[in-house]
Amino acid sequence: MFGSVLSAVILGVDAHKVMVEADISSGLPGFSIVGCTSVQGKEVQERVRTALRSAGYFLPPKRITVNLAPAALKKTGAGFDLPVAAAVLCAAGYIPPQALKDVLVLGELGLDGKVRRVSGVLPILLLAKEMKCRACIVPAWNRQEGDYTKNMKVIGIENLSQLIAFCKEGRVPEQKIYHKEKDDKEETLDFSDIRGQALAKRGALLCAAGFHNFLMTGPPGSGKTMVARRIPGILPEMTEEEKMEVIKIQSIAGILGESGAFSGKRPFRSPHHTLTLPALTGGGRIPRPGEVTLAHRGVLFLDELAEIQRTVLEALRQPLEEKRIVISRMSGDYCFPADFLFVAAMNSCPCGGYPDMNRCSCSQAQIDRYRNRISQPVLERIDLCAEVSRVEWGELYERDDSPGESRRMKEQVECARRMQRKRYEGSLIQFNSQLTGKETKKFCRMTDGAQKLLEDSYQRLRLSVRVCHRIVKVSRTCADLEGSRLIEEKHLREALFFRGVDQGDWKA
Repeated sequence: MFGSVLSAVILGVDAHKVMVEADISSGLPGFSIVGCTSVQGKEVQERVRTALRSAGYFLPPKRITVNLAPAALKKTGAGFDLPVAAAVLCAAGYIPPQALKDVLVLGELGLDGKVRRVSGVLPILLLAKEMKCRACIVPAWNRQEGDYTKNMKVIGIENLSQLIAFCKEGRVPEQKIYHKEKDDKEETLDFSDIRGQALAKRGALLCAAGFHNFLMTGPPGSGKTMVARRIPGILPEMTEEEKMEVIKIQSIAGILGESGAFSGKRPFRSPHHTLTLPALTGGGRIPRPGEVTLAHRGVLFLDELAEIQRTVLEALRQPLEEKRIVISRMSGDYCFPADFLFVAAMNSCPCGGYPDMNRCSCSQAQIDRYRNRISQPVLERIDLCAEVSRVEWGELYERDDSPGESRRMKEQVECARRMQRKRYEGSLIQFNSQLTGKETKKFCRMTDGAQKLLEDSYQRLRLSVRVCHRIVKVSRTCADLEGSRLIEEKHLREALFFRGVDQGDWKA
């Protein structure tokens, strides 16, 4: 007797079709799974066998063979438990042969026969929609991810008995809501909470308006982390396409949230400075998303930048330039999206006191060695650098007359964003930071004074071509914030001011 069930597997950020075939024939009793690694097959085999017995379904004492096709495709995760059990039940006669035709099945089984949640459900549901499946059967806990797919019937089940009832009688179990929606009244971070630091706030505004990478240097406790954590609140709202990209990644990583719902906010990732290379870029035998992918369409904030391993920082070169990262394995290449806004913070020296020589106890050699932990190629990929100074007493306890500062900054960002949307209409460009060298010449028109200033700065500061283009793109954002069609000299001077990393003391 033969039975087959449609399922899928996640490789990278894409779902791939897998056909689960089961055959029960005469011969020495046994249960074997082929088409995946021996360890993976052994685990699925034991879970399925025990779950079926616990649910009251006994298999005949015959030879049971399960094949996961195509065999060349790498299989990972516990999501094949339920389709394997369904295929075996079909072959054993518990399920009618045509009951699961054009139905995709996915889920993990507990030893008691209950169906448990799995990750990566949303990309698989989108694949099922492309394949024109008539329904998808997933764990009840994951059913709410089906809300993001249109015109696709998604059925959540809690145990094997509900699966068989659906196959035999077409009975759909009650679709319970297992999670509460997130509370929208959560605390909102506002720039008005930060005292002083006008330079850092201006840098954050430019950063959000043009999606420019941003580095803050300064003494500990001066507000660098506070500024970084408030940047997502002034970024423009995501488009529907961007939201779907983020939801897919969070679904694959299993961090969509216990609520099963997407908050609608741009991601903000802030890993500890001891993070490893695979944690940043993604990796593993079957590569999984790293921090650069989890921050896609959002913010990746690296605090204590100079304390991060050099090899880890150097790995940022490709994603910062190409907006994606490719991980190569013997089984193939895995491409992960990595279009994120890079924000970083670090002290000016090992003790954190520099440039206040009354507080700094470091020698010049120690300061140079500390700053040289970040290579020039990485620094060249950072558009803005702001020196965050110590807050004076008068600024710390001054009267707060500017509540809602983030709201006003976001209005400025949205206004600049509208200008960019109109300028780049019909192209794939969304922000100024995405301009290529050729597009920079086309869209970044300058006055004669600004053009002469750029030429002089290029020669005097010995800038690289990459840095020169980034300065022009930042000046384009400065002009957008003022509603100016042309880049004027003052806009270019501000962009040069924030390129302090290219000067000897990292200060403009």
